[in-house]
Amino acid sequence: MLIVTLVIFAIAIIMTMTGRGGGNFYVLALVLTGLSMHEAAATGQFILMSSALAGMIIFHKKKLVDWKLALVIDPPTDIMALVGGYFSDYVSGTTLKLVFSGLLVIAGFLMLKKVEERPIQTEKRFGYWHRQFGEASYTVNLWVAIPVCAVVGLFSGALGISGGSFKVPLMVLFCGVPMGIAVGTSSAMVAATALMGLAGHWAGGHFDLQTALLPAAAAIAGGVIGGKLAVKTDKKKLKVIFAYTTLAAALFMAVNALLN
Repeated sequence: MLIVTLVIFAIAIIMTMTGRGGGNFYVLALVLTGLSMHEAAATGQFILMSSALAGMIIFHKKKLVDWKLALVIDPPTDIMALVGGYFSDYVSGTTLKLVFSGLLVIAGFLMLKKVEERPIQTEKRFGYWHRQFGEASYTVNLWVAIPVCAVVGLFSGALGISGGSFKVPLMVLFCGVPMGIAVGTSSAMVAATALMGLAGHWAGGHFDLQTALLPAAAAIAGGVIGGKLAVKTDKKKLKVIFAYTTLAAALFMAVNALLN
């Protein structure tokens, strides 16, 4: 378990830097220790919540968490994460992982695309929300953001992962949110989604607190370090790191699904 804990510490650093939970890596590491898929998913949600909260505190201090944006687009994710966690017994884990890995590949390649500067739409249009956060201005397309967040939440809760792999591209590519704010805001949403997914798994009898405490402590330490590194990293490099770690996550999840 010590080796797995060290691995989780390293994962937490990298994933917090990119505003993702890294649940797919956590779940894979936990499955390799002998936990069942559902136990690993539940434990992964607890680890996710711990590391995301640690990173969120760092990002909040640097004013990189758009709380209003999180409060608007995150509730659909949280509700569906609870549903996904509770009903995960009724769906094949292998099928979910293969579908999700395919979606991760798309998200990873999208983040490798250059983000072109777009004019800020300030006129009032139903379903389009203009945000001014610090020195940044962006327009959130709620017609896209809310349905995508709901679907992400369903998969996230069922698989014990964060959904940050999709929320960061959603904010950056479709809403024009700067990478630094997207990463910070995603960390806050990851923590909330993980809490709801954990609640669903706990209600389903999948969670063992004693098993989760040590790796969660390592994830908290990794989350603090990852948050501090993210603040200092060039945002273009951060976007590339996000893309390649997303593609790696897709590969890991697909291999894990096929091996099981």
